[in-house]
Amino acid sequence: MSTPTDTSAPASNFIRNQIDADLACGKHTRIVTRFPPEPNGYLHFGHTKSICLNFGLAESYGGDCHLRFDDTNPEKEAQEYVDAIIGAVRWLGFQWSGEIRYASDYFEEMFECACALIRAGKAYVDSQSADEIRARRGTLTQPGEDSPFRSRSAEENMDLFLRMKAGEFAEGTHVLRAKIDMQSPNLNLRDPVIYRIRHVAHHRTGDAWCIYPLYTFAHPIEDAIERVTHSICTLEFEDQRPFYDWLLDALAEAGRFARPLPQQIEFARLNLYQTVLSKRKLIRLVSEGHVNGWDDPRLPTISGARRRGFSAGGFRLFAERAGVAKADSWIDMDVLEQAMRDDLNEHAPRRIAVLDPLLLKITNFPAGETHTCHAPNHPQHPEAGTREVPFSGELWIEREDFMEVPSKGFRRLYPGNRVRLRYGYVVECTGCEKDADGNVTAVLCEYFPDSQSGTPGADNYKVKGNLHWLSVAHAREAEVRLYGRLFVTAQPGARREDDPPELERDFIDDLNPDSLTVLHAQVEPALAEDAPGQTFQFERHGYFIADSGDSRPDALVFNRAVTLKSGIR
Repeated sequence: MSTPTDTSAPASNFIRNQIDADLACGKHTRIVTRFPPEPNGYLHFGHTKSICLNFGLAESYGGDCHLRFDDTNPEKEAQEYVDAIIGAVRWLGFQWSGEIRYASDYFEEMFECACALIRAGKAYVDSQSADEIRARRGTLTQPGEDSPFRSRSAEENMDLFLRMKAGEFAEGTHVLRAKIDMQSPNLNLRDPVIYRIRHVAHHRTGDAWCIYPLYTFAHPIEDAIERVTHSICTLEFEDQRPFYDWLLDALAEAGRFARPLPQQIEFARLNLYQTVLSKRKLIRLVSEGHVNGWDDPRLPTISGARRRGFSAGGFRLFAERAGVAKADSWIDMDVLEQAMRDDLNEHAPRRIAVLDPLLLKITNFPAGETHTCHAPNHPQHPEAGTREVPFSGELWIEREDFMEVPSKGFRRLYPGNRVRLRYGYVVECTGCEKDADGNVTAVLCEYFPDSQSGTPGADNYKVKGNLHWLSVAHAREAEVRLYGRLFVTAQPGARREDDPPELERDFIDDLNPDSLTVLHAQVEPALAEDAPGQTFQFERHGYFIADSGDSRPDALVFNRAVTLKSGIR
């Protein structure tokens, strides 16, 4: 696990200002937040912002953050997603307060809350079909119409609701609705449905229930039961806040909860260019085979990011830089990638890899000999020590480091030029070998025995080129996967200026056909022995990690997380 990058004091924002005010006036003495994912899919990059915000606030104020699964929809939920979410939160470096919580832990309390609303005349059983309810709901400009069942007595509503719970009715026969105001300009207050019949087994409660609360009803109750002080969610829930407040006020009046009640605060969700953060779209990418599963390194899921080599510290740094705002905005993917570079540069050990190998023959090197060179594990951290790198008469270098006829400004190998083989010796190019088609198969050179790096003689040679290399006899072959952006457009699926009016663009059409390049490279032998899960800087090429699914000691596979510089693909 990478150590999260230490950042300066958190920047102030409107959420922190509200918390500061609540603490100052004595409304709260201890802050409680929560991260409440639905266990119906894998977490994506957008969730990292919410995780860092909720857990980060609890950390900085010395409070608690609960991990709670809102498992109120048994048709789409599974333990697989629960396990993946738990792993993602832990990997990001956070620990929740107390035990993991579940909405299903509170099904009995939610049922009692619904009964309290019925007894208070604030909920009723509606026997209309879903289409009939929808037709009477109204629009943004037209008020809704009362259900013909809205005037049922509390006794009749209670009888029907208990029979719903007992399993007497088929799905869709009845629903329980809050009784608020069908004339409200806010559609969410037009008697929203709060319970429906579902004859589906739940992954935790089995067949104990056949009625399930809707998320908008369950979520405020969960917050109140757990004494959450600040219920922080994204802007799409802003229109739901009046119902959130109405429900908790009604239940407080009924004696179910004590004040102060939880306060919902909305912030702008994370929007990234050149990707999609819609669960529906991510499911489509996976189910249609456009990517290789939920942990494909090109997919913006946390599991994909881990496999790609992104770091937990990089995500925390990115969340801090992205900030907390009230208005939606878009962030360039470069901002996320730069946060990863900044974190990985601090923590990633250095290793050597030659991605496009070309043979270099040192014609005057003693046959059969191997010299030992020493390379720092991290040049900014001398305490990390050095490692031995074997040097022999045949080396791998990058193909781009040789030109038989050099272009202007080319400072690497060409006939007559001298370069330093990093951590090793100075060599002078004497020519090259070619195959029958004229392709260069080997570069020829001679070395200067007194020029080894770290020795007094090294200072006698002044060269402008500095190349990395690997001993042919000691290097390990590896598959290297270079990942690019998954999409070629900034906003996949968005209309373009030159699109005809009748065209409906599909985000799938904007997939990048070159989002993955596979190379057969040579890597430092130490990489076969390094611990799995460690991200390395391959000098000159970027940050890489051994693939968690495919790499083995006898068949190495590395994924590139990010390049060393922005804009390099």
